[in-house]
Amino acid sequence: MQKVNQKPNFEFVAMMAALMSIVALAIDAILPAISNIGAAINSTDSTDNQLLVTMIFLGLGVGQLFFGPISDSFGRKPVVYIGFVIFLLASVICLYAPSLEIMVIGRILQGVGLSAPRTISISIIRDTYEGDYMAKIMSFVVAFFILVPVVAPAIGKLILDVAGWKSIFYVQMVFVLAVAIWFWKRQKETLHPEYKIPFTGHVFIDGVKEFVKYKETVAFTLTSGLVTGAFLVYLSSAQHIFEDQYALKEMFPYIFAGLAISIGLSTFLNGTLVMRFGMRKLSLMATIVFCVIAIAYSILFLNSPNPSIYILVGFLSIQFFCLGFMWGNFRSIAMEPIGHIAGIGAAINGFVSTLLSIPIATFIGEFVKDTVWPLFAGLAICGLCALAIFLLVNKPKRKRVATT
Repeated sequence: MQKVNQKPNFEFVAMMAALMSIVALAIDAILPAISNIGAAINSTDSTDNQLLVTMIFLGLGVGQLFFGPISDSFGRKPVVYIGFVIFLLASVICLYAPSLEIMVIGRILQGVGLSAPRTISISIIRDTYEGDYMAKIMSFVVAFFILVPVVAPAIGKLILDVAGWKSIFYVQMVFVLAVAIWFWKRQKETLHPEYKIPFTGHVFIDGVKEFVKYKETVAFTLTSGLVTGAFLVYLSSAQHIFEDQYALKEMFPYIFAGLAISIGLSTFLNGTLVMRFGMRKLSLMATIVFCVIAIAYSILFLNSPNPSIYILVGFLSIQFFCLGFMWGNFRSIAMEPIGHIAGIGAAINGFVSTLLSIPIATFIGEFVKDTVWPLFAGLAICGLCALAIFLLVNKPKRKRVATT
């Protein structure tokens, strides 16, 4: 375990980002191929095909509940290996799925497998750093992680055009194997033996009891779920919006990449500013701007057709720029008080936020058929709820007035 005041080396940040980025690759690389996959498995409804994106998040949420507690008992590294194996097996199911239902099962299992490296990477960071310094590391990790969504759709489109949609899954499997070997060779176990929690039937229940003791941990887990849910609406409907509503099939990967760069830029800035201003102040300001922009779009284009693609991308760019100051900081604030149960704490945090985000995304996504307006209405509602929770849990204490 590194000391909390030790500066991270580039390899550590890159490796943690790689563990997280497998999730982004599994989701974003298939976006240009969703209609092709749908045609191959006889599913032509674009709304139904959005399940290929949203359901992987269900697996991510559920899997964390198992892998988090296990990692607190047996160590971080063995759990990551188990996750890699499950992902590879699930990818085979996706490759040979004869129907949408089987493909969705494969995607859920992919999510279960990927929940291990995603959750354990956060646990490893928490094992190693704390406080605003942890938020700084998380920001740099997420900034590297954002590079994958930037290029994944374009890579997916290239692979699709050259070798077909199945080759996208093969490339994902090769990437996972490469990261697994790198992780095995270069990353030390960060859970010291004295911090291991004996694995019993009560380990999860005890972890939940400890988790809910901390007001900020619960509050910022909920805010993460609300914001993730709003973003998941965009993620699952992006292909439909840009390819069907705007007829920009060829430009879709590049528009998606540009918006991802917006998140990456703000995430990188957060990493440089968080030590100066603090994660709470930065994330509060970003949440306020996030709400203002979503409300502005909702008012300006109420009962109107879609604006030009330039106006849409402009609004989305500002929204996603705010997200870079919210995601990592929300997660860091939630994790800060529970370093003693980092594994199960990260699992519960991820599960609750994911469990909250999926119904939000599914419900709002049903309305994103002919116009983008429901997306921004959903962003506004989720943002306002997150802001209310933020202000409620961090309201300043009143000073007592001395009486004579």
